[in-house]
Amino acid sequence: MTQTPTTHSRSAERPARTVNGILMLLLGLLLLVGGPIGIAQDPENAVVIIGGIVAGVTGLLLLCGLYALQPNEGMAILLFGDYRGTDRRTGLRWVLPWYSRKKISLRVRNLTSDKLKVNDRRGNPIEIAANVVWRVEDSAQALFDVDDYQAFVNIQVDTGLRDLASHYAYDHGEEHELTLRADAEEVAAKLREELAGRVKVAGVVVDEARLAHLAYAPEIASAMLKRQQAEAVLAARRLIVKGAVGMVETALLDLGEREVVELDEDRKAAMVSNLLVVLCADREAQPVVNTGTLYG
Repeated sequence: MTQTPTTHSRSAERPARTVNGILMLLLGLLLLVGGPIGIAQDPENAVVIIGGIVAGVTGLLLLCGLYALQPNEGMAILLFGDYRGTDRRTGLRWVLPWYSRKKISLRVRNLTSDKLKVNDRRGNPIEIAANVVWRVEDSAQALFDVDDYQAFVNIQVDTGLRDLASHYAYDHGEEHELTLRADAEEVAAKLREELAGRVKVAGVVVDEARLAHLAYAPEIASAMLKRQQAEAVLAARRLIVKGAVGMVETALLDLGEREVVELDEDRKAAMVSNLLVVLCADREAQPVVNTGTLYG
């Protein structure tokens, strides 16, 4: 017989029923002070003594039910382990003293992960770290659906960062391929989306996520630096050659239009070759003075 698997019901935050703490504070102090005063006025009367003791104990219990909340704080209220709601109203609040309470911060938090050594999409070892801005949205899920929501977020950030790095190359991607180094905004959006899905079970939302550190691992950093330098040199050479070709073309057109000199195809080829050598050379050209004719 096949059993149908049961689904785990997630907690959901709901407002708790609490009372203004100022009124209960005054009432508690009144009973706590009034009880002993009544006993002192008539210490021989058993009814007064019992009433004073009850009043004092009641006042003490009322004071035990007080708690204070600052802005962006919540208090989860429980009765013998049963969740009864979360109070988000600021100031002095009161609940029955036999209700247990768990305070939780709802403020925005900033997390900078440790530097992780992972392999990118091409298998190159890289170092990567992220800065994540997050906050608790559902206090019930944060407190009751995970064991430690802060540790849970830390672990999920590391896991999500490793997964992200394995799907992108550090740089030099194929055509239209996103890379970690060149497409920071797109990668940040993907990271935020990835983390939001991972921490949702803990009642946490991710407001922002960005890469805080990105570099090749030390063992290949030197080789990759040489590669980047070589590619930079090649790119510069391409730009120089492209500019030189344009300058030579312009020079030939100007000479032809102004009829300064007539050149046949062989002379044009020689002139083009000489100009390209001069314009593309690493060192400055050494002028040669021709004392003969142009074709001598």
